[in-house]
Amino acid sequence: MTGVIGSGSWATAVVKILLERSGARVAWWVREQEIIEGVVNNHRNPCYLNEADLDSGRLLVTDDLARVLAESDDVFVVVPAAFVAAAFDGITPEMLEGKRLHSGVKGLLPDGCQTVTEFLHGRFGVPEEAMSVFVGPSHAEEAAKRKLTYLTVASSDRETAECARRLLSCQYIRTTYSADMRGLEYSAVMKNVYAIAVGIGHGLGYGDNLTAVLVSNAIKECGMFLEHLMPETSAAERNLMDFAYLGDLLVTSYSQFSRNRTFGSMIGRGYSVRSAQMEMNMVAEGYYAARSVAAIAERLQVELPIAQTVYAILYENASPTRVMRRLMEDLK
Repeated sequence: MTGVIGSGSWATAVVKILLERSGARVAWWVREQEIIEGVVNNHRNPCYLNEADLDSGRLLVTDDLARVLAESDDVFVVVPAAFVAAAFDGITPEMLEGKRLHSGVKGLLPDGCQTVTEFLHGRFGVPEEAMSVFVGPSHAEEAAKRKLTYLTVASSDRETAECARRLLSCQYIRTTYSADMRGLEYSAVMKNVYAIAVGIGHGLGYGDNLTAVLVSNAIKECGMFLEHLMPETSAAERNLMDFAYLGDLLVTSYSQFSRNRTFGSMIGRGYSVRSAQMEMNMVAEGYYAARSVAAIAERLQVELPIAQTVYAILYENASPTRVMRRLMEDLK
């Protein structure tokens, strides 16, 4: 049996993907009783991705994470980064021994500015070689409709990545391998921050012409950030033009399904952070990531004009009109 932790849109899509394999069984940890009852009784998640039909006969849906871990060899972690620590509350290192953990989380844990793999290794001693990350470009809404989607699975251990690839591959999911686990994990974080910047620009009335310039600068800024974060890794070993980097940034910046772009657009149109979050009723990972990225940039002493502009707007009450205009003057 394969485990899934999380109950949002991407977690629901991952469950559907895993069930595509004939005979596959999935143990699914869900905190909300409303969702558990909806899946068991109506074969659908009533709160997220309601169009996805799920075979509840092959699903163990439970709010007991210890049971999910006990039943599973491979576990997919698909929880918003801000809630990962709470999800693993009460779990011991022994419960994770011998498990392969695959993260689909595209954010940083607010306390400690850690990625999920860094958290799992530091808190529970999960070996790096027992973990992988999987990234898009991949919107849950399209995966649920069985639209062709490409995923990259990254791990320092090829066999761990291959396990995840076998589980995720189906008629409409294609997978590829990368050894750049840490780079891809942080790149997935950064693209959400940049998508908020794009959304803010859209909300302020900037058009597609400016968006293209902003995204072009964002991928360069992301590369510079990764070089400072991982100086031991040669930039030549990481091709930012690959779809796992640039493609993921593009879809998050341009798509109608992008939560981060939507969130940013609302901020640009004058919403407060609080009101935008309440109206969306979904987590925009870039909001939390912006604060963590700003802290990391300060520690590394690296200038990240786009990411730091987003931080100033979201956390320092800076005027979107004024600071975005200042940012436009620095774009090249």
